[in-house]
Amino acid sequence: MDFDTLLQHSDPASDALVAPIYQTATFRASDAAQFDEMARRPRHERFYTRYGNPTLGQVENLLAQLEGTESALVTASGMAAISVAVLSLVRAGDHVIAQRSLYGGTTAFLETWLSRFGVETTFVDQTQPQAFAQAIRPNTRAIVLETPSNPLLQVTDLRAIAGLARERGIVTIADNTFATPYNQRPTEFGIDLVVHSVSKYLNGHSDVICGAIAGSHERIEACWETLIVIGAVLGPLDAFLVLRGLRTLAVRMERHNRSALLVAEMLARHSAVAAVHYPGLPSHPQHELARAQMRGFGGILSFEVAGGFEAAERVLSAVTLPQRAASVGGVESLIVHPAAMWGGIMSADALAQAGISPSLVRLSVGLESERDLLADLDRALRAGPSGSFG
Repeated sequence: MDFDTLLQHSDPASDALVAPIYQTATFRASDAAQFDEMARRPRHERFYTRYGNPTLGQVENLLAQLEGTESALVTASGMAAISVAVLSLVRAGDHVIAQRSLYGGTTAFLETWLSRFGVETTFVDQTQPQAFAQAIRPNTRAIVLETPSNPLLQVTDLRAIAGLARERGIVTIADNTFATPYNQRPTEFGIDLVVHSVSKYLNGHSDVICGAIAGSHERIEACWETLIVIGAVLGPLDAFLVLRGLRTLAVRMERHNRSALLVAEMLARHSAVAAVHYPGLPSHPQHELARAQMRGFGGILSFEVAGGFEAAERVLSAVTLPQRAASVGGVESLIVHPAAMWGGIMSADALAQAGISPSLVRLSVGLESERDLLADLDRALRAGPSGSFG
């Protein structure tokens, strides 16, 4: 089925038009023999909800189909997804390669937390595939990618990185949160595991915290074994809300793609803006690569306000439609100041190395009227001492 149809008809075997919520912690067996069989079977959906649940299973089946993988696993958050995926692959003495422009939480996990367990991470410039090749060691077990990246919207050459990793038996993990499977399917380029913060576009309504991992049966089973020990399990009600949100993913992403491009084009012409980061702009240094591996360019962009940290703060205070709130991918526009927001989890040096300037603003473009949103952003930029539209 086409992507849009799959979102509506992914479970033809069920007689329930809307998936039921199995709001239970555990399931009973009819006799001792059945209980023993349930307890011995991996990822049984009707044994204990930490191990699996029919509501979670419906979301996992749909996500696997959307990403074009054999299997999927939902987790309690996006950070749980990336943590479980990495921890299922490494042990003390191993080495991980990651791109430098990453979500701050992922960077903190790789740089600070993994090192506590004797796993070293090397960060490289993801715009240079040869940088990954040069960083590979005999003990490299995983390469962590994110494209487009948060918050600089840099694009990673998935095919190139997957190729060099597979030749050496290294597992690749790609965060596909910003793109979503509507715009990009990393496994089509050879990536092994795809992770999502489902809280963002896949759910789409800013009312659920959830993560997901998609990949082969073998790799997802290894992730599941890690997950049930860590215990970062999604609740059935949250899984139901994710399934509800997924039904509108295609129509939402089509609008997000269109609106974000219009906003990026306006900002690129604005004299109060020093730079715009959006892969849909021909001026983006990796625009052609983005066109080659993406169907659309997503609803998130970032821009640098002329005037530094204080100017960026003024813009955030002046906007009225974008909400000053963490996260992305909801129906409402959300705006943040990364240098201020991530200062608590990343050092000043780490922010600088990640390319996060003091004047950078990240904008998740929602479903508001495009005309209203453009007017509001223009007015907020004009509020600065040097803002004028040109």
